[in-house]
Amino acid sequence: MIGWINSGGTVMWLILAGGFMALVIFLERFFHLHRAQIKIADFLNGITTNLTRGNDLEAISICDQTPGPAAHLVHTALLHRRDSKDELVKAVQQAGLREIPRLERHMNLLITLAQILPMLGLLGTVLGLLHILTALQAGSPLAEIGTLSGGLWMALLTTAAGLSTGIPAYAGYHFLVSRIESIALDMEETAGEIIYFLTHSSAGERHEP
Repeated sequence: MIGWINSGGTVMWLILAGGFMALVIFLERFFHLHRAQIKIADFLNGITTNLTRGNDLEAISICDQTPGPAAHLVHTALLHRRDSKDELVKAVQQAGLREIPRLERHMNLLITLAQILPMLGLLGTVLGLLHILTALQAGSPLAEIGTLSGGLWMALLTTAAGLSTGIPAYAGYHFLVSRIESIALDMEETAGEIIYFLTHSSAGERHEP
């Protein structure tokens, strides 16, 4: 394996480094998003039940103990539950806007790597072909097979490595995007339901300023 990597030259090491970075980003985002996505129905049921019973502190405590942006939105809503409806909605919207960049952290880097890695493979192919042409020119009219095969190995190995790392990185990016969109929908649903509950139920009565 090391021999193949060395045959690919410097470009091969760059591809492997980029592929490793893409893998680390994917795994970090995957576990972060997995933890951030909760069962919205059960969570909201626990919150509204406590609010109906007057256990405001318990409801806030549930939000603090629950991971994910949806819980943070509800926590924000509870802290502003005695504000006017417009102020409550604005506070929740602003909290949502702050959560989105956290969900999308490092995603631009991941898609950049997914696009660059195959191009690095193509660069390795070109360099390998140039190596072959240089060897042919230098050894003309007789060129050693070993010299020519070195360039051919570089071309093939870097192409294979670039595609083998770029394709999974691209697929992983779109998988994570789908998870982010799902969480964003959960956030929207959660925000709408908690705002409706606080503004239409007796548990959500507020003292207008």
